[in-house]
Amino acid sequence: MLELDGGDGGGQLFRSALTLSALTTTDFEMENIRGSRPEPGLKPQHLTALQTVADITNASVEGAEVGESTITFEPAEPTGGHYEAAIGTAGSVTLLFDAVLPIASALDRPLSLTATGGTSVAWSPSMPWYRRVKLPLLRRSALQAAVDVERTGLYPAGGGQATLSLAPSTPSALHLRDRGQPERARIHSTATTDLADSDVAERQAKQACQRLAASDVDIEVTERATRYVSADSTGTVALVVLAYENGVIGADALGEPGKPAEDVADDAVDAALTAHETGAAVDGHLADQLIPWLATVGGEVRIPRVTDHVETHVDLFDAFGFDVRIGRTDDGTVLLGEP
Repeated sequence: MLELDGGDGGGQLFRSALTLSALTTTDFEMENIRGSRPEPGLKPQHLTALQTVADITNASVEGAEVGESTITFEPAEPTGGHYEAAIGTAGSVTLLFDAVLPIASALDRPLSLTATGGTSVAWSPSMPWYRRVKLPLLRRSALQAAVDVERTGLYPAGGGQATLSLAPSTPSALHLRDRGQPERARIHSTATTDLADSDVAERQAKQACQRLAASDVDIEVTERATRYVSADSTGTVALVVLAYENGVIGADALGEPGKPAEDVADDAVDAALTAHETGAAVDGHLADQLIPWLATVGGEVRIPRVTDHVETHVDLFDAFGFDVRIGRTDDGTVLLGEP
């Protein structure tokens, strides 16, 4: 059994261990889970990921309780079918989906997962980013995956619902080192229906367009979409997508009580432009979340910078026998993977 220490990472490290265990049918024990966090141990969203991957792999589990810091996980082969998961309140649905997404390469029949919780919440990729940035990029590498959102869930009430659908896939290597020239920009602005009278979605989109037009990036906004959704909590999401010949940068921002729509848009544009200036082929979210794909199918990806998440993930993949390396070259920082 593989023995792991989760003290240097957060919930994402634990979720990634579940994913790798499912892909390789490797038993593991992780101690000191989220040990560096103010409140260590499993939170409800981490427990839900554990239970979901355990269901998919018919795993034997010890320590599956909120607050537990040591988990033993012994999986069998992943199986398709339909699964359901309730995270509760505003726990991130996109992070749960991320624990399951790479399992597509080990399936022999389709799998669907319907989850309830927060679809766009702090400290995790928003659902618009997940559906319009990450999934399209991976589909270009032959991943067969889609997400349907039945209801939006925002902080603090949550109450969202979405379904991830996977088909057995054989993804190809990722070659995202030279992103090429910028081709187009897309703006997606979402707000809850109670903000429609104040034109919040339209104001976010307009501000983002104006900021991009005034920037040094020679790129045309080809899509400017606004929409209003029903949700149990008031909120907004602004997403800016910069598409290149061979890469994509997506940046999202969430509204807060008392924060003007224009400021939300500015946050998203600022993040997108900052990532653009690094010369990277992908944004910071993707830099971390593409590591499982580099490990299993190989390739190279130029990233904005090496974060703590990236470093701890590379170490974790090494423990499971995968070859992922951080390379620093004249043209920036590159993640390299050998299947």
